[in-house]
This record gives sequence, structure tokens and C-alpha cells, in this order.
Amino acid sequence: MTSSGPTQSSHLCLHYLHICPGLPSTSWFRLLMSLWLWIGDQLVLVSASHQHVHPHSIKIAGDITLGGLFPIHARGPHGVNCGELKKEKGIHRMEAMLYALDQINGDSELLPNITLGARILDTCSRDTYALEQSLTFVQALIQKDTSDIRCSNGEPPLIRKPERVVGVIGASGSSVSIMVANILRLFEIPQVSYASTAPELSDNNRYDFFSRVVPPDSYQAQTMLDIVKALGWNYVSTLASEGNYGESGVDAFMQISREEGGVCIAQSVKIPREPTAGEFDKIIKRLMETSNARGVIIFANEDDIRRVLEAAQRANLTGHFLFVGSDSWGAKSSPVTELEDVAEGAVTILPKRASIDGFDQYFMSRSLENNRRNIWFAEFWEDDFRCKLTRPGIKLDSDKKKCTGDERIGQDSSYEQEGKVQFVIDAVYAVAHALHNMHQDLCPSSNGVCNDMDPVEGRLLLDYIRAVNFNGSAGTSVLFNENGDAPGRYDIFQFQMTNHSHPGYHVIGQWTNNLRLNLEEMQWSGGDKSVPESICSFPCKPGEIKKMVKGVPCCWHCELCDGYQYQLDEFNCEACPLDMRPAPNRTTCRPTPIIKLEWNSPFALVPVSLAVLGITATCTVVITFIRFNDTPIVRASGRELSYVLLAGIFLIYLITFLMIAEPGAVVCAFRRLLLGLGMAITYSAMLTKTNRIYRIFEQGKKSVTPPKFISPGSQLIITFILISVQVLGVFVWFGVVPPHTIIDYDELRPPNPDLARGILKCDMSDLSIICCLSYSIVLMVTCTVYAVKSRGVPETFNEAKPIGFTMYTTCIVWLAFVPIFFGTAQSIQKMFIQTATLTVSMSLSASVSLGMLYMPKVYVIIFHPEENVQKRKRSFKGVVQATQSLVDKPNGEMKIVPDRSQ
Repeated sequence: MTSSGPTQSSHLCLHYLHICPGLPSTSWFRLLMSLWLWIGDQLVLVSASHQHVHPHSIKIAGDITLGGLFPIHARGPHGVNCGELKKEKGIHRMEAMLYALDQINGDSELLPNITLGARILDTCSRDTYALEQSLTFVQALIQKDTSDIRCSNGEPPLIRKPERVVGVIGASGSSVSIMVANILRLFEIPQVSYASTAPELSDNNRYDFFSRVVPPDSYQAQTMLDIVKALGWNYVSTLASEGNYGESGVDAFMQISREEGGVCIAQSVKIPREPTAGEFDKIIKRLMETSNARGVIIFANEDDIRRVLEAAQRANLTGHFLFVGSDSWGAKSSPVTELEDVAEGAVTILPKRASIDGFDQYFMSRSLENNRRNIWFAEFWEDDFRCKLTRPGIKLDSDKKKCTGDERIGQDSSYEQEGKVQFVIDAVYAVAHALHNMHQDLCPSSNGVCNDMDPVEGRLLLDYIRAVNFNGSAGTSVLFNENGDAPGRYDIFQFQMTNHSHPGYHVIGQWTNNLRLNLEEMQWSGGDKSVPESICSFPCKPGEIKKMVKGVPCCWHCELCDGYQYQLDEFNCEACPLDMRPAPNRTTCRPTPIIKLEWNSPFALVPVSLAVLGITATCTVVITFIRFNDTPIVRASGRELSYVLLAGIFLIYLITFLMIAEPGAVVCAFRRLLLGLGMAITYSAMLTKTNRIYRIFEQGKKSVTPPKFISPGSQLIITFILISVQVLGVFVWFGVVPPHTIIDYDELRPPNPDLARGILKCDMSDLSIICCLSYSIVLMVTCTVYAVKSRGVPETFNEAKPIGFTMYTTCIVWLAFVPIFFGTAQSIQKMFIQTATLTVSMSLSASVSLGMLYMPKVYVIIFHPEENVQKRKRSFKGVVQATQSLVDKPNGEMKIVPDRSQ
């Protein structure tokens, strides 16, 4: 009889395995037929044949048999299933299962009188090869018809009945477990993995017979996300090896980061299953396209991790990338050997574990003599001790020493317990406890396997597995949730160079549903204690808001709240109230300082100085006039109106002090009253004088009858009537708008808010000031008109010409005032300039009146008293005669011809 081998038939099986969930009955039939054909080719042997049935498996006899799947060898090159031996992930883990079986079989309390056996297979780290191997576990469940098979002598063949595997321990890689789980669920064989962490294996609808003693990558992804957030990172890249483990791990990380927010993915890069030359250099170049994303979340196998570190070193980027590695990196030394500088600071995680002392003693006591049940142990021995065993017919290589068999593990070779040993032991014990509980329920009075457990029903065993809860080899509880997942418990490591006497991985935290990270124990490239940044955009400074980049919630541009705005929240500016301005950091508003015109300001000193001089001069004139009240000059100047006019000049000077004084209700009232009153009194008196002179001489041209209202009493009445108009207007203003103070925040509000000030002032706008002065201006203009008309009157008869010069000069002063006053409306010192301009203009106009009308008289009175003598009185008739003697000169001027008849 010949066997065609597994290749062709197994490929047919694989085709159906990919569609096995929910297969119709016809597909089930075709699947079982193909399985039967393949297994039949493998199992049908002639009794005389000495060929090994399972040349790549370990068989340990027992009452109940467990299957085991371990990556004893690495993936082989193209076209070859298996490659080099994997000492830690392969041999250590497989020996852990053998150690656990020994412990269970030697335990009188757990499964008493029942021995556990095993069928252990090599997956060669390849999912398709593992599937072919795992068909061994289901062969006992398929009924085969061999009635038409005969040996060459006509006798029926002797077929060894395969052992029935009740549960499988494994596999290691997630892609392998997924492939194997698809076939084991068809035959209801429970599977307990010790290392597969892909999140999709938590799908209880597709992988209902799959359980694991390690937490899924969804927990791992949550742990890694919590680490990223604890480090203050919000912009990272992801790197995954092609396959279920890497891709599903990154997918879980990205999904959780999207749900929780706060972390953005800059790049998501996949490492091909068969990378080409230069592929890793391209990966590093792509990661550098977003160089701010220094943090790299890496779900990759250790070979890919090492090649990524090598590429980073070639690119001279040592210390740039900050790796956060999954449990595939864990605390392994192989990915970082001779690449310590590049890996420094890398944060990695591993399911919480402990070194099992009993396994160390067991494994280090293994030798070629006492471990013959391990068919791969000789290969391990050669690799571990770098020697060569002699075999008949095989010549020893000259470059390798001969193995003596006396070597000792841990003494003549380095040894460190592989990280998943604990979980292999826990997986075996989980099935053992489930079988123990099942035996107690189904076979309470039986010492061995009773009929109710022969055979063991897979779905019932699954229920018992999911219900176990015991303390595992590390002292932590072993249990499963409804999806067959173990609880998440992780140790967090960092690869450090300087924190300890030798470089290596050091525990910096834990994760059990929440993160506990000791940031003080962390060190980064060069021994730096400060956590490096991995952010898209740096935090905005105080007073700046974020303008988000569309589609990237972790990236933004910072914009300063300008002008009078402050930072309302992270994304919005808002204008401060009118009476406030932004603080220097623009995070809040502060009251705007309130100012007023101070006495020591230059804008106050100049007007006050002029006013003081004016008041002094006015008082001098008044005192002189009072002292020489009955002298001819004083009497000739019209004493009554002169005192009124001097009072008006005094009030004009006095208003300067009210304009500079601190505003208040009383001050504001007097400002309103006196601002226009002084000028109204002054120009009312002048107007009365010029009007009297004009009327006298105009009347003299017509008749000798004097005009009305030219007596001193009449002149005073006319003057006070003119003044009363101003007073009446002010009191009407008082009634409509009572005087009060205001704080003007608009006037001194320049673009720079630091210069903003609120000005304490009376409620007098520019328009109200002009209105207040408008009546005085009308009087001034009218007086000027009369002064022009009276310019030809003889000097010996009146003051028309001095009054005329006074009015001309005053008009010039006020014409200069207008452009200065209104031209400063946009100045930041508008109020000060306008106040100074107004008060100076008023003082100048008062000084002009005082100087031109009264200073010459005072000068004569004081310094030339001989001229201050009584002269012949001039009657109205004399005035008429003098008027009639006026003749026109050619240029239009009038010449006075003295009338000698008087």
C-alpha cells in the first residue's frame, strides 16, 4: 500500500476549513469525506511495516490525552515548512507542558487515579503547517470504512486506533490558533492557548471552543493607550507585522483610541510578511514624515522588531523613536542585542507573570539520558551547548566540538526561563481542574474514568473549563469570562541603560483594569529623566486658542486673542467688557485703570500758570481801579461796566482750575455754569460799550438828541440781560441733564490694551462744550462787528479802537483753537490736549482783553499820575459837532478835524 502524503489532500481540507462556520449539510459531507481521505492515506499501514506514524510529535500515554501545539521550530524559508530551532518559545514552553503533566499526575488530590497523556506537535510557526499537524487530533473522531482495503496477502490491514484528544493546549501565535480553532470547533474539542492574544479570538460565535489564560490584545491595547496618555503623548504612529496578531492588535489600539479620544494616529504602517530588501528603511522614512509622532506603538514579532531597530540605527535616528512594544517584545533580549542604544527607553508590556522555581529545577536537571521523551531535545542540546552529537554514519564537523552528554543547562550554557512558561502550566492545569470537576460530577464513586466520561464530551468539558477558578502557578487566580478570555494583568517594563549596573528591562508599573506607572523610575535616551514629547502640536500659551486642523483632532494652530479679547476657553476668544481690558496673559480681564488730568501734568501746569498770572493781573487792575475809583481815567472808562468786564475776565481765568480739578457733581455743575459765563459777562460788557459808542455817533450824524439807554444804569441792565441768556440756558441744561461724572472708556482705548485707560470726566461732550461757548462766540462776533463799525470814531472820545483790536486778536485766538481742539479727536491724549487747548485759549482771550483795555490805564494811573487829571467835560452836542467835522480821506479813512468852538 502506498501513501500520497498530506499535501494534496490537506489543501482540499484547508479549502473547506475557510468556510466551515455555518456549512450546509452537503458541505459537511464533503468536508468529512476529504478529511477521511487524507487521514486514511496517513493511517493505513501494514502490520509488518515499521514506519513511524508521527515522526514529528511526542506521544505520552495516559487515561486521558491532551493535545499540545508549540512552535518548536521557526518558519522555514520559501518552500520549506520548518526552519531553525526555537529554544525559548519552543522547547521551554513544550517542556513546561511536560512538567505540568508530571506535577498533575503526581498529585493525589487532582485527578486521582487518572493519568493525563499528551500528543504534542510542532507548528513550525506557520499556520498552514499547524493546521495539517492538528488534523492528528481529530482523526479518532472520524468513522472510517476500511472493508474494501486488503493487504497484498488478502488479509485486512491492522490499523492502530488513534488516541482520542479531549483538549488542546496551544497554539502560540494568534494566526496559528485561529487556523487550528476553525477545525477543532467542528469536532467540539476545547482549545486553551497560552500565548495567543488576537482580539478576534474573543468572538464567541466564531471561536466558541477557544479559551486562553493570557488576556486578549484588547486589554493589551488598552494598557498601551493608558501608558501613552500617562506619558502625555497624543500623537503616535503604529507599526504592525502582517498577520492576525499584529494587525488585530493595532486595530484594537486604534479603535480604543478613537472611542476614548485624546490620542491621534499619525501613521499606521504594516510590515509585510515577506519584506523585501530595504523595506524597513522605507518604513523608518515613512515614520519620519510625521517626525513629531516620536511614539511608535509596535505589535510585531521579535524578528521584525529587531530589523526596525536596525533600520533606525542606519538612519542615524538613535534616541528619536520612543517605542511602546506589545507582549511579543516583552522582556526579550534577542530583539535588542547590540541595538541597546536604539532600544533605550522602550516601554514594553507582558502579561503579569512570575518565574516558576519548580520548572527551573526541572528544566536544568534535564539531560540526554532522562529526557528521551522529548524527540527535539537532542537538537536543543546541540544548539544550546554549541556542540555536535555523534550519529552513526554522520561525520562530525571540524568547526564544532563533540557533545559529551555531561553538559548541564544553566552551568555550561546560559539559561533564563521563558516568559510564557507560567501560562503554559496554567493552561494545562485549567484543563486538569475542568476534568477533575467533571469527574467529581459524572463519576462520583469511580476511581478512574467512568463510562460517562468515556469518551469525554467536548462541549461539556468546555463548560467546565470556562467555570474553573483556581490559583495558578504564580499565585494569581486563573479564570475565564464568557468569551474564554483571562483577566488583564500586565507588568510594564522599560529598557534602560544607566539606571542600574547593567542594561536591561526593569519593571516600572502594572496594569490591572487601571494603570499604575512609576514615572520617577523611568529613564530615556542618555539617562534623561524628563518624559520626551510625542505630540502633534505643542500646547498653546496662555491667551492663545486652538484652531483645529481639519480631520486631525490632536493637531491645531495656536492663535493669540488680539485686541481687547481674552481667552474664554480652549477654542474661543471673547471681548472684555468696556470697563475692562485683558490681563497680560489674556486668560482673564482686569479693570481698566481710571485716570484724570493731574495737577502735575504738563497739560495742567501751562494753563494753571497762565491762569495764575491772569488772576494776579486782574486783581491788580481791580485793586488799582478801586484805589483810584474817582480819578478821571477810571471814571472815563466806565467804572460800572469795567468792574463787570473785569469780573468776567476773572471768571475766565478761574474756569481753568475747575477744568483741571477732579470731576465730581459740584465741580461738573460749576464747569457748566462758569465755562461760558465768564466769556458771556466779558463780551456782553464789551458789546454794550461798543454798541453805546456806535449808537451815540450814529445818532450824532442825524440830530443833537442823544440816543436812549446810554446812561451807566441802562448799560448795566443791557449787560445783565445779555448775561441772563447764558445763565438761563445753563439752568435749563441742569434741569434736563443733571450734572454728573462719567468714566469714558472709549476715548483712551488704543490698539494696545495695556495703554487703555478710563477717563474720569464730567458729562460734557465736545458738542456740549461748543454749545456752551456758542452764545459767547455770538457776542464776540457781534462785538467785533460793532468795533469795525466804530473804528472811525475819534480816539479822544471812546475806547472803540482798543476794543476793536481786542476783538480782532480774540477772533484769531479762537480761530486757532478750533483746528487744535477738533484735530486731536483721534489722539490717545485727546482729553488732556483739548482741556489744555480750551483753557489756554480762554486765558489768552482774557489776557488780550485785560492787556489791551486796562493795562494802559493802569500804567498811566500808576506811572504817570500827572495825566490822570480832570479834563473839560464833553457834552453830547460837542460829540455831534465833532462827528460833523469828520471828512473822508481818499483812502476811505476818516480824519478828525478838531472843533475849536467848544
